[in-house]
Amino acid sequence: MKLSTKGRYGLKAMFDLALNYGKGPIPLKSIAERQEISEHYLEQLFSNLRKAGLVKSVRGAQGGYVLARKPSEITVGDVLRVLEGPIGLVDCVLEQDAVECSKADDCITRVVWEKIRDSMIATMDSITLKDMCDEAEKRKARSQGYMYYI
Repeated sequence: MKLSTKGRYGLKAMFDLALNYGKGPIPLKSIAERQEISEHYLEQLFSNLRKAGLVKSVRGAQGGYVLARKPSEITVGDVLRVLEGPIGLVDCVLEQDAVECSKADDCITRVVWEKIRDSMIATMDSITLKDMCDEAEKRKARSQGYMYYI
């Protein structure tokens, strides 16, 4: 399975908003520059994220976007479902609107796809934007190392 750029870029942009949570509206241009994503593409993604209630738009000279909820209340799964659709490797085990197959009752691979789907859902729904911010902070601290003065 491979995520599309919608899911990958959308999650990066939401992470950027989470890093800047509480600092007021963040212009898409700033997010686009920091994350190296086309501003036009972000506009399309944020339209869907706004409709889903994950972000709010603020108009005006100091406008931009803010998270609609705290970073600790938005999961990776929330973002990916909006941008990628229902989670699942194959159509017959999609989280929503699964396609019925005439061989579903006897299909042993279906059990495998369901287990993989359930693991993916559990993982995506267990990671919040705050968790991502915390991990980024840990990595930043590790990369800076220790400074000893004599």
